[in-house]
Amino acid sequence: MPRVQRLVLDILKPHQPNALEFARTLAKLDRSYAVSLKVLEVDGQTETVQVTLEASALDFDRITVAITESGASLHSIDEVSVVGE
Repeated sequence: MPRVQRLVLDILKPHQPNALEFARTLAKLDRSYAVSLKVLEVDGQTETVQVTLEASALDFDRITVAITESGASLHSIDEVSVVGE
């Protein structure tokens, strides 16, 4: 089965949790996950962030649930790397 190894996501999130807490939440999904977050835009209520996740096998479903449970919404998948087995 093909494995997702890298995702770059465009996410709209509230100010809380802050960027560090949000990145930690995603990293806690699996100890192999490496998470990078860049704040692209800030307005009165929300922040637009670009999140890059890397691992040998990312679980997209778990990631999207964690995003939603944090009060954020996934706008787009801007980049993806998949390896076949």
